[in-house]
Amino acid sequence: MSELGKPELLTVDQMYAADAVAVASGVTGEALMEAAGLKVAIEIRARWASRPVAVLCGPGNNGGDGFVVARHLAGAGWPVSLYLLGGREALIGDAALHAGRWTGDIHPLSPDALDGSELIVDALFGAGLARPLEGLALETVNRISETGAPCVAIDVPSGVNGDTGMVLGAAARAELTVTFFRRKPGHLLMPGRERAGSVVVADIGIPETVLEEIAPDLRSNNPGVWGDSFPWPSAGGHKYTRGHGVIVGGMSMGGAARLGSLAARRSGAGLVTVAASPEALGDYTADQPGLLTLPFRTAEEFGEILDDERKNGVLIGPGSGVSRSTQDVVLSAARRGRSLVLDADALTSFQTETDALFTAIADVPCVLTPHEGEFSRLFRMTGDKLTRARRAAEVSGSVVLLKGADTVIASPDGRAAINENAPPTLATAGAGDVLAGTILGLLVQGMPVFEAACAAVWLNGDVATSFGYGLIAEDLPAGFPTALSNLREMLKVN
Repeated sequence: MSELGKPELLTVDQMYAADAVAVASGVTGEALMEAAGLKVAIEIRARWASRPVAVLCGPGNNGGDGFVVARHLAGAGWPVSLYLLGGREALIGDAALHAGRWTGDIHPLSPDALDGSELIVDALFGAGLARPLEGLALETVNRISETGAPCVAIDVPSGVNGDTGMVLGAAARAELTVTFFRRKPGHLLMPGRERAGSVVVADIGIPETVLEEIAPDLRSNNPGVWGDSFPWPSAGGHKYTRGHGVIVGGMSMGGAARLGSLAARRSGAGLVTVAASPEALGDYTADQPGLLTLPFRTAEEFGEILDDERKNGVLIGPGSGVSRSTQDVVLSAARRGRSLVLDADALTSFQTETDALFTAIADVPCVLTPHEGEFSRLFRMTGDKLTRARRAAEVSGSVVLLKGADTVIASPDGRAAINENAPPTLATAGAGDVLAGTILGLLVQGMPVFEAACAAVWLNGDVATSFGYGLIAEDLPAGFPTALSNLREMLKVN
């Protein structure tokens, strides 16, 4: 899939709606199922030579797709064994129709059925599964991974919830998943992403115009989502038009603010100032001569720094300390209406006074960047990751960036994005500080809040992916120039 192509993610209900709109436009459900099964068979034949294959069919439309796959593989000369969960008489609608076109034997589903198979097609349950697997289905799914044979899942691996990515009791681990029209959130959210393997989106004849009726507000995070608002330097610009970010530094963990300031500068901010106690300031400019510094001791003195309206964005949290003084600095910045990035200690400082924080930032462009621990202390919410991030954005009135391998960025207006380009090498000290600084750098250049958060996450993931093993936080800003040049070319910016 192209980096810019098909970023929309559809929930299970939205996918049902897409099918319904397609049928209303004249495409039959029978034709959609035939196209789905054919596309799966084509993907299989493109990757593997003929071999004994077990097709595991469930009692619904996912199983109907499986019957079509079996028919096309058998028609191409593959040795196919088909296994059905439940009786054939229980099949209805299009699934029953396509089962009737299968001329081979139908065997009852059994874990032992997988013995001797060199490829397994998982057509037991699709994205709409909302209950844990049990009985024969559970036993068979558990057996799939034991066989060592590659597994191809239709829509999602059986046992993965398509909306949340959660595993319902157990789930197959696919080498390839073929889904249709658009991906689901569960293809990107952990642990569903790991279970899905390589995901292919197949065109089965659903018109693209159905998206206008569905109006999905969830995207995969890529430049197609935010590229139009990315702030490139203009020929007539100067350092002040590119924004002036302020980062609050701490006494004992100065490296965090230094990493954030380097990221803000590398991402395009015209000027960056670290504001800290006078005793700490000398540590900040040793390796960054172009970094500005200003001293302050109290929130009032910090507010005076922000009286210069050219200082249009503030990052608080990396290394600032968990304290009442950190709270006061946040409130001072919020009162002056500056764009805010609140990370780490700035979030933890408000864990028992969340109402004060949310009231202060209600009308301020703000990004909160918690990891799971900080999120749980600040919001005390349960549920899947996407739902929690969206609820937190609504409650706080801010963009919430819930970090992880499957980072979710959620806006109070309902939009959300799931990131998918974060390699495990990003789990290194200081990477969060770099991310926060990147967001600040984009915000002060005028990029909208949600888009800035999304772009910063993607940019850091892109650099980390290109760098490979051995990555440390300092490598991320150093990789921005190349990544930004590649992004400019990708977006075809003149």
